[in-house]
Amino acid sequence: MFRIIFVLDIFNRTVVHAQGGTRSEYKPIHFSSHICNSSDAVKITEAVKPAEVYIADLNLLQGIGKREKNFDVIQAVSEKTTVMLDPGITSISETEDVMEIVQSVVLGTETASLDIIRKASALYPGRVNVSIDKKNGKILSNDPEMPDDPFRIVELLNECDLNDIIILDLDRVGTSSGVDSQFLSKIVSISKHNVLLGGGVSNVEDIEVLKDIGIKGALVATALHNGSIPLQMVQQ
Repeated sequence: MFRIIFVLDIFNRTVVHAQGGTRSEYKPIHFSSHICNSSDAVKITEAVKPAEVYIADLNLLQGIGKREKNFDVIQAVSEKTTVMLDPGITSISETEDVMEIVQSVVLGTETASLDIIRKASALYPGRVNVSIDKKNGKILSNDPEMPDDPFRIVELLNECDLNDIIILDLDRVGTSSGVDSQFLSKIVSISKHNVLLGGGVSNVEDIEVLKDIGIKGALVATALHNGSIPLQMVQQ
C-alpha cells in the first residue's frame, strides 16, 4: 500500500506553509489552505483525520528556542494519529526525549551525524527514519564522515535497522514541481529500506509515477491544501 503522509511544519507552535526551504518566509497555513481555517496542529489533525503525520519542528531545526517549545502540541497530535517527528536531532540524548512523545523519530542528515544515526537505530530498532536532506543539489550535513553522494549514503544506511528512508528535497518543498523519477529509481534499487519522498509531489499523477518506480510513500502538504490530491487519500 502506498502511504501518503500528511506534513505539519510547526514553528512557534503554529503550522506554517513550507515553500522552497526558506524557513524565515513561511506563513501560517490557514492563509493558503483550502482544507483548514486554522493553523493549530491539533485542530488541523482533527479536521483532516490523517492516517499518518510527519512533523518538522522548525524551531529546533533552526536552533531557535528551547527543545520543549512545541513538544506539548506535537504530543497532542501523536495521541490522535501516528507521528514521525524531525526535531533536528544532534545527540542520542535528544532522541530519547523524542521517543517519549511520538511513535518514531526522523534523523535528518542536516543535523544528525552518521554516528548518531547508527547508535540511534541500534537503540531503537524499527523506530528510526533517516531523512537525506538536499538543497541546491547538495546534501545538507555538518558531518565530515557524511558522503556527498546520496547513493553512497543509502548504501551505508543499509547496515542500519531503520524504519524508512526519506529523500527530502528542500528546493522542491511546497513548489508542486514534480518528481525526479530517474534519480529516485536508482535510490530504490540501492536501498534495503522502504523509500519515501518529501518535496515536489503535485498531484495524483505524480503518486502513480512514484508507485511505478517502487517508492513506498510521499510526504505531502501543499497538494493536499490546494486540493490537487484528494483529502481521502491521506485519511485513516
